[in-house]
Amino acid sequence: MATDLQPAKFRSAESKISQRERDQAIMDEDVLLSVRNLSTHFFSREGIMRAVDGVSFDIKRGEILGIAGESGCGKSVTAQSILRITPNAGRIVDGEILLHHDDKIVDLAKLDRKGRAIRDIRGAAISMVFQEPMTSFSMAYTIGNQIIEVIRLHQNVDQKEARSRAIAILGRVGMPKPEQNIDAYPFALSGGMRQRAMIAMALSCHPSLLIADEPTTAVDVTIQAQILELMKSLQQEMNMALIVITHDMAVISELCDRVMIMYLGKDVENAPAGELFRNPKHPYTVGLLHSVPQLGGGKSQEIVGISGTVPSAYVRPAGCSFHPRCPAFMPGVCDMTEPPHITVGPNHSVRCHLYV
Repeated sequence: MATDLQPAKFRSAESKISQRERDQAIMDEDVLLSVRNLSTHFFSREGIMRAVDGVSFDIKRGEILGIAGESGCGKSVTAQSILRITPNAGRIVDGEILLHHDDKIVDLAKLDRKGRAIRDIRGAAISMVFQEPMTSFSMAYTIGNQIIEVIRLHQNVDQKEARSRAIAILGRVGMPKPEQNIDAYPFALSGGMRQRAMIAMALSCHPSLLIADEPTTAVDVTIQAQILELMKSLQQEMNMALIVITHDMAVISELCDRVMIMYLGKDVENAPAGELFRNPKHPYTVGLLHSVPQLGGGKSQEIVGISGTVPSAYVRPAGCSFHPRCPAFMPGVCDMTEPPHITVGPNHSVRCHLYV
């Protein structure tokens, strides 16, 4: 174990890797979105909260990427940063969000968050399904009016054609009696029907990328499996990329091709889903997997939680942010220097001093 490496050496190696990966991502036409060293901070009287702190990942066309971690790890802020919809106190302070759009590469991080360019991309090229449908719909208008508005905003069609398309997409997401329910108000629908309506609105303009933020949290367990199966089938049918944000590793195993594990604003492990479940490297990933009951494990299986809680993003531990909770903590190493990205296998990287 090399304990005499200096932070500058780590930064130099990481910088070279990031530049090489960035160049490769730009040249690879299969990559739809390439996020490079993204940092989104929130500024308030309490101080600076580094909600997202140097995150990098790619998602290919037609791929499903899962972003997992405990609450407060920066998953949702990562998604909000991509769409440039963070609250006013939040600001992208570093990094790139490179989108292949209309045969060119657009850096979303450089666009005016209130400008025409990003508004043309939201809903058309990239859509999002939010955690709580009741906060996504206005209660003053029918779901049909709101879906039709999105369609007419991004497509050159009249009111009649937009209504026809809205009914069609409601039918595709499994909404019962779409010709009637298009005129229903959100509060008149069940939780599962509202979730389907929200997915329909997100898909109404056939986006290249759909971001689903905790898509099954707001529905009961009997509906969760239906929603997951629906999203997977629609993703395959429309050949779109899908980012699924969740704290539920069972959802990740069910849906995803690749997984990025986040902890306190950082991407601590990134791997193909099968590889991550078979061979997790980061102690935090191991802890997440051990805290999930295994199917067929019986009553005697031991569920082991991760000790402690996620620290405040305002006051981060020195070195590796996970070291106060880590069972593999090495004094003088983990609490002194921040680990770089280390490649541990094909398309498998981890931020951990165990692999330096």
